[in-house]
Amino acid sequence: MKKVLGVLGVLVTVCIFTSIINPQFLLPYNLENILQRTAMLGILAIGSAFVIMAGGIDLSIGSLVGLIGCLLAVRLARELPFVVVCGGALVGAMGLGMLHGILVTKLRLQPFVVTLCGLLIYRGVARWLTSDRELGLPNEVRQVVTAKLPIAANFGIPIPFLILVAVAVLAAVFLNRTIYGRYLLAVGRNEQAARYSGINTDRITILAYTLCSLLAGLGAILYAMYQPSIQPAGHGEFLELYAIAAAVLGGCSLRGGEGSILGVVLGTALIPILYNASNVLKMPTQLEFAIIGVVIIVGVIVDELVKRYAAARRRRWAPQLAAPTPQTLPAAGTPRPAPGDDERIPRRPG
Repeated sequence: MKKVLGVLGVLVTVCIFTSIINPQFLLPYNLENILQRTAMLGILAIGSAFVIMAGGIDLSIGSLVGLIGCLLAVRLARELPFVVVCGGALVGAMGLGMLHGILVTKLRLQPFVVTLCGLLIYRGVARWLTSDRELGLPNEVRQVVTAKLPIAANFGIPIPFLILVAVAVLAAVFLNRTIYGRYLLAVGRNEQAARYSGINTDRITILAYTLCSLLAGLGAILYAMYQPSIQPAGHGEFLELYAIAAAVLGGCSLRGGEGSILGVVLGTALIPILYNASNVLKMPTQLEFAIIGVVIIVGVIVDELVKRYAAARRRRWAPQLAAPTPQTLPAAGTPRPAPGDDERIPRRPG
């Protein structure tokens, strides 16, 4: 909770500072744009958070978004039903995530290597299927994402943001109210101890990667419908880094075993707000990746310092907690009972 409040404080501070410097930051159009970007990235970040909480990493999210976006455009161009195409994309994404988990658990491959290969393979397949041609989705399909729920005269909540809220609620219930969510955190904190406790750690790890790819598939559908055109070589590029950064900013430890869905959503909101603030403040766009990199390293440093402080505090208080309380010690001057009076073990007759 302290990490969540810290992220919320940074978020509010950045918004207030930017709005004071340039009041255009609070324009309805700008706020709608921030909500739109937060929603699509937030879905990816929640999926990435599941894997990070389980002690893994997924670097293939951006390429998976690019591959699914290209497949959507190709299939819709053949006039296949939109619902069928989206359902097939989600099922295919789940299958790839399950494959990641199986390679990590059954073959004992490093998650970094498995997902890095996925990053390269999915991007290459997307470019091969489309021959690097620029693609696009029909306008009637794109209206699903561009639609808004009217709140005020000049302001509306984008539909993707409502989808993010639904996904975040379901993810929070799964993580905090189900036994599988607790198993996932236990596996991330100490996999060996979780295995000795009777938890099927392989199954939980596979579940984490499957959920991550499922949410990546959902985010890929939204990104494909939001972009006016799809470039196979660059669609979804670097989204995996943004998702990891959002999870880390939201309180997820890269060691695993820690994190909250609310913190991930707030950490996600901080990234587009920083990007938007840099544009409003007329900062060079070339510094975008530098800003994100600084934010990630600061988040990791703060997480490490907090862990060291907590460990030092536990070591300092451990002797006092282990010492017997005064109530358990005999009062001064109290004579010891004579041997055999109260402590004698009764003997059997005869």
